[in-house]
Amino acid sequence: MTGRPTTEPMASLPFPPSSDAEPVTPDSVAKDDSVVKKPRPTKAQRAWLRRGLEQPGGKLPLFDHNGRRVSARMVRACLDNGWAEPWFANPLKPDWQVCKLTEDGRRVAGDGG
Repeated sequence: MTGRPTTEPMASLPFPPSSDAEPVTPDSVAKDDSVVKKPRPTKAQRAWLRRGLEQPGGKLPLFDHNGRRVSARMVRACLDNGWAEPWFANPLKPDWQVCKLTEDGRRVAGDGG
């Protein structure tokens, strides 16, 4: 064996392919915590989510305590993980996403771990 790619067909598998096997899809993977671990927020994400616990309706701030805009990447990660959801469009700054906490967001913001 030379380590170079070949165009020869692969040798037969040590087992026959199953014709009745189901393909693995996200819907066929177990959803319980014992099998699939739910993502946990980073320290910065948790701090941002906690600030929403203090606001009416769970509104998440656009700016941090130092007056800097909250990272769009962090906002996207929280949206993707279901901890935040879009609330309404910001007519003054359409590229700024106004978000609020979800129930999962409230849970992870308050769990401290």
